[in-house]
Amino acid sequence: MCGIWAIFGSEEDLQTHFEKACKISHRGPDSFCMQNINHFTNCLFGFHQLAIMDDALGMQPMRIKEFPHVIMMYNGEIYNYKKLRDHYGFNFTSDCDGEVLIHLYGRGGIDFMAKMLDGVFAFCILDTKTKKVYIGRDTIGVRPLFRLYKEKQRVLAICSEAKGLLGIEKVEEANGISQLLPGHYEEYNLGNDGKAVFVCQNQFHSITVVPKWALETSCQIPNADHAANIQFLFTEAVTKRFMANRRVGCFLSGGLDSSLVSALASKFAQENGVDYPFQTFAIGMSTESTDLSAARKVAAHIGSEHHEIVFTPEQGFEVIEDVIYALESYDVATIQSAIGMYLVSKYIKEKTDTVVVYSGEGADELCQGYGYFHFAPNSKEAEMESHRLLNTMYLFCGLRADRITAAHGLEIRVPFLDHHTPKGGIEKELLRKAFDGTDLLPEQVLWRKKEEFSDGVSSVEKTWKAILQEHIENLVTDKDMKDAPEVYKFNTPQSKEAFYYRKIFERLFPNRSSLIPYTWLRKWMN
Repeated sequence: MCGIWAIFGSEEDLQTHFEKACKISHRGPDSFCMQNINHFTNCLFGFHQLAIMDDALGMQPMRIKEFPHVIMMYNGEIYNYKKLRDHYGFNFTSDCDGEVLIHLYGRGGIDFMAKMLDGVFAFCILDTKTKKVYIGRDTIGVRPLFRLYKEKQRVLAICSEAKGLLGIEKVEEANGISQLLPGHYEEYNLGNDGKAVFVCQNQFHSITVVPKWALETSCQIPNADHAANIQFLFTEAVTKRFMANRRVGCFLSGGLDSSLVSALASKFAQENGVDYPFQTFAIGMSTESTDLSAARKVAAHIGSEHHEIVFTPEQGFEVIEDVIYALESYDVATIQSAIGMYLVSKYIKEKTDTVVVYSGEGADELCQGYGYFHFAPNSKEAEMESHRLLNTMYLFCGLRADRITAAHGLEIRVPFLDHHTPKGGIEKELLRKAFDGTDLLPEQVLWRKKEEFSDGVSSVEKTWKAILQEHIENLVTDKDMKDAPEVYKFNTPQSKEAFYYRKIFERLFPNRSSLIPYTWLRKWMN
């Protein structure tokens, strides 16, 4: 997890740029670099480093002797960088996984590079020889990338979060700021004056297509039964994400998703001689909340060093504004689940030395884990809905996972969003059956019914969602709700809770409501 920021074609002064680039300093607390490029006076790169792989030689923007005309900056992890290095005989100058982007680009150009990356990433490449800029993002959009392009001024700016672009070139509206679509890259030309001109946008991959890297360098699936293959593929998805020079742990709610990830990651750590206890982290509003109770059983079963965080309603209320600022969102479902994640991430940052954190994010989208899938008219409709959720994760659950952990200088790893992770069966039926009888998890956890975050963390008396809504009830008047369609014409709040979050959002990000195109709702339910 790092923070990347860059601008091309700007005529503003350096001090102004510095202030904008530092808006995302939380994403990379270890070191910071801001760099001009010789002969490209209108170009500027800003990089906030969270040092996970080769902190000495992995600093960015990166440039190597073999391809001196290529300046690269990226945020993410490339899991097949060693396979690519060995497969093509690349001569690495560092142990940083991101260096492979330069070698791939030098070998086959931008399209070849993007298609060969197995990982999560957002990148920016300047080719000083061809005077081109390329920006791109992974298939699901696990790593964020916002861009601002001012066609008349011919200015391009990019950032890991929207807050680093606000105010550039006296932009008053948010229409110019948007997220780059996942699985796409864009190409820009730089004129002799350093100004940027948009050339094209290309899609290099989608969730339904076998990626080029898998055809050339992927693992071989064993000739075994279906359940064994699911075990093999998901285990590989977890273990290949253990690459880090910093301490690794896992969020553990006690549900199937995080429990499977925790168990496999802990097993890998024990079998490979990791020299620290594997830590797991659970949060709830009572020591008897169902999440904490289930997580406790899993931690005991897998032998992790387990941490429990119990929070009060007041502690949750206190961080709502910080959560909305981190998210850059006013979506109700996203905020509700982000509050607990914010508090546990804060605990990890302040009380431990864990920096890389596994998560079960993406399982509900991939494996039809949401309860409303039971109302799907047929399996085809259910599959289409699963694809829709995966393709829009970067606006909701994926956004939450990235921004909340990044707000505390943590890096999240999400093995369920690996291209090879198997899907199928409502409420993860195939996944549960594949690990049944393996003793990886307690049986009651393996077959535990899904609970929403609000229910799982709650006290026995009342759900977190109900507590939030009661707290907000008297903070928003009936007149506020009556006036809502006029005050907030776009994505008009439909509840007092939605109005309350929107009001905070508008104070933090005035007139930027278009950052969220619509709010998250269940399908097939009233």
